[in-house]
Amino acid sequence: MSEPRVLVVDDEPNIRDLVGIALRFHGFSVTGAGGGGEALDLAATGEFDLVVLDVMLPDVDGFEVCRRLRAAGRDVPIIFLTAKDTPADTVRGLTLGGDDYVTKPFSVDALVARARAVLRRGGRATARDEVLRVADLELDEAGWEVRRGGVRVELSPTEFRLLAFLMRHRNQVVTKAQLLEHVWGFGTQSQVVETYISYLRRKLDPLGPPLIHTQRGVGYALRTP
Repeated sequence: MSEPRVLVVDDEPNIRDLVGIALRFHGFSVTGAGGGGEALDLAATGEFDLVVLDVMLPDVDGFEVCRRLRAAGRDVPIIFLTAKDTPADTVRGLTLGGDDYVTKPFSVDALVARARAVLRRGGRATARDEVLRVADLELDEAGWEVRRGGVRVELSPTEFRLLAFLMRHRNQVVTKAQLLEHVWGFGTQSQVVETYISYLRRKLDPLGPPLIHTQRGVGYALRTP
């Protein structure tokens, strides 16, 4: 199996080097970038499996880098690495399309573990890949495609994982804590779950009866109409 390719973006050379050394030691191939503009140019090649992205960059900040990559259709997983650790910053980073959020100072071992977890979650074609169906909603894990009533629905990687989890647990109420654990792989603010549920509803509900229902004070359930 080839080495996972990681782009590490930080304007502080000592942090960039520290992260790079740790990742290389654990079997990753690492490329460094010192700013947001350079990161955008490198990430646009599509050659990376993961981006470790500092938020506070001197030219284009990390949030804007993430936003531009997602707007361009780049679904490479992104781990934000930053000293900004307020709940608002965390929610903003994740709702922009980030996959994880690590605050400085950090443990390099913990960062490596997060990188591995994000890559596992981002793996698309596995032996377990299947087509999930609920009513007129169809999710093809191998093809990374969602259709409702035959109409293709464009989802972000996080939206796709969230919908797949709800479909696997159709007609069951799943808690926000379960969703955070299985979709994001770590605990964060419940507002992130609420935001992504609203994204899914906005894309699915215009095509048919509502499928995702709120169990107040508990969580959500995807039910057949």
